[in-house]
Amino acid sequence: MNILLWTLQILLALHTLMGAVWKFSNSVEKTMPSLKAIPNGLWQAMGGFEILGSIALVVPLFYMPLDFLAPAAAICIAAEMLIFIVLHYFSGDSTFGPMIYWIMVAVVCGFIAYGRLVLVG
Repeated sequence: MNILLWTLQILLALHTLMGAVWKFSNSVEKTMPSLKAIPNGLWQAMGGFEILGSIALVVPLFYMPLDFLAPAAAICIAAEMLIFIVLHYFSGDSTFGPMIYWIMVAVVCGFIAYGRLVLVG
């Protein structure tokens, strides 16, 4: 189970880091219409938040006393995905593809948090 969780954490960290780089290189205006409600300053702050989350997911691999960071980062990333889902839903956009994607990322985050707090803990 521990190997599965580390693999998922590393993949999630890379995924989240790519999202952060994308946020820094593109304005919110270049994203999907449902997310344009996010101010540009907050969009950039979310990129910084995602970099910190990516680091927090893998730091325990190198320094075990900080093992509480991985589930905390996973929960925060899941919360960000849920915010995207809510914004998309209330924007009136009827496409479900982005919502399914964000739900799947949130489920992986939830599994990592549950695995680290309960299963491996």
